This record gives sequence, C-alpha cells and structure tokens, in this order.
Amino acid sequence: MLAPTEKTATAIDPVALRRAFGTFLTGVTVITTRDTDGAPRGMTANSFTSVSLDPPLLLVCVGKSAHSYDAFNSSDSFAVNLLHEAQTDVSNLFASKAANKFDTVNHDRIHTGAPVLTDCLTWFDCSVHSRVDAGDHLVLIGEVQAFGTSPSAPLGFCRGRYANVKDPLPPGWLESHGMIVGYLIEADGNLLLRSDGKGGWVLPSAKRRIADKELKLDGGDALTLVPDDTFLYSVFDVSDRDPGYLIYRARLAQEAASQPLSAGLRFFPIDQLPYDQIPTREISSMLRRYARESASKRFGIYMDSDDGGRLAMVGDAQPWANLPQI
Repeated sequence: MLAPTEKTATAIDPVALRRAFGTFLTGVTVITTRDTDGAPRGMTANSFTSVSLDPPLLLVCVGKSAHSYDAFNSSDSFAVNLLHEAQTDVSNLFASKAANKFDTVNHDRIHTGAPVLTDCLTWFDCSVHSRVDAGDHLVLIGEVQAFGTSPSAPLGFCRGRYANVKDPLPPGWLESHGMIVGYLIEADGNLLLRSDGKGGWVLPSAKRRIADKELKLDGGDALTLVPDDTFLYSVFDVSDRDPGYLIYRARLAQEAASQPLSAGLRFFPIDQLPYDQIPTREISSMLRRYARESASKRFGIYMDSDDGGRLAMVGDAQPWANLPQI
C-alpha cells in the first residue's frame, strides 16, 4: 500500500503577486468615514466591488496597516467615492499621510453622515452591513442608503499607474438609455427655465456636465456656474414618454449675473414658477418639491422606482454659501 503523498506548500512571492493583481484594470475610489471623535477620515482604494442589488450591497477592502483602519473598523457607516479622470490629485492626496486631507476637497453629509465628495464620478453612502477579517485586510460590506452618479469619464488604474478609459460615454449613450440631463439653475432666488417654443417652459438641458466652470446648454448658451455647488437632485422616468431625466441643481456664478441670455431663456422667481405652463407632469411635480425645499433650505435626492421612488433627505441643508467646510 502506497503512503499518501504529502503536498509541498509552494511559496508565493508577494511582490510578484501584487504585480499580477495589478494587471486587473480598476477604477479609483476614495473611501471615507468618521472616527470616534467625529473627524472625517479617508483613504484611496481600488479594491471595490458591487455585491448585491437586493439588498443593495457593496464591499471595499481596508488594509490593517492603513492610518484610517481603526476608524473604518469602528464606524457604523462609510462612503465610497468613485473618482473621475480629472481627480488624480484627489487620489494622490488621499493616498498620502497628509493630516488635513479634507481641507481642500469639497464634501458634504448626505444620509449616514459619512463624508461624501461632492465632485466625483459616483458616490455611495453606506451603513455597515458586516465586517470580514481577511488576512492583512478588513473586508467591509456596506448597505447602500443613498447614491449619486454623473456621465463623467472614470479614473482608471492598472499596473501601478493611472489609465484613461477610451469612450467612457459614447456619443448617443444618454439618448439610447433614455436620459435627459436637466439643470435647476438658481440665481438670487430665481430659477432658469427655457421656452419649449409651444407656449410652455422646460428645464435647460446639456449633453455634458460642467467643464472648467462652464456649462454648455443645448441651444448654444454657455453659463458660468459654481462647480462646487452642483448636486444630483432627481432621477426619474416619464410615464407617458420615452426619455427619463437626470436632474442636477446648480447655482449661477456671481460674475455671470449680468451675462446676457438668449430669447428662449428666462429666470422666474422660485415662488412664482409657471406650473400651469410646464407640459410634463413629472417636471411640474419636481419643481413644486424644489420650491418647497428651497423655502425650508432642506433638500432631498429623489430616485425613481417601481414602488413610488425613494427620497433621501440631505439633513439640515443650508444656503450654498454657508455650507460648512468640515
């Protein structure tokens, strides 16, 4: 009878393994939370994975040697902020050991209180679903409580360096997916609307997001906005039409207040919006909500769904100019 063969463990070269792992092209995220004192903490990570749609789960991996490890291991919430192609500086900042990482990066509280970077590709605000100890890392599984996204190009990472993603949003993608990008542009208590040429008023729309503080509207007008004050506001379908809507709220830059507008654009006082001349019921309903929230200075983010939608309130929102820099 032959004796069982004893398997010899093969040594794995950690440097070679890291390089092999690095051939997988990923996006770049900044994961954020608050420590036991309430201070914001964050780090750059590319170990991010979607886990489940029902319930909505995702995971990130936090190295046990990371300076923010204790904060992530003890907090009951965190946010995952996917970076866009113009945010290599943000990635480098949060990959460093700088003490004041949040001083120069705009962020806000959305749902759980974890810091959400307001100018990123996509963000997910999560409560902790579970933690898994895995070797030299902590696997942090989060349940998504709120999220926001944009059509910007993602920041890629492969083989230890940043990578560009070709054609991240091919021409016609928004149209083929039935999405119109509209803007609630506010200036001194007034809201900008565009004539539909039929006696009605609609939201101004744009093919792309803000570039260098300038938003180029469909129709040719270019408006200077405050880029740090542009937030996702509502995502919904229109029941009796094909396109859906991706709506952002924004604020006109002070230096653009005297900027001439084309004949088809007009500012209306928010408390005097022409609801009867809004041809789309869903847009009219959204504008009524916006007027109520503007009066209370407490805004929400609406996501459409089959069972009536979800509205995540942003807490005690303040006028844009007074938002705290935590």
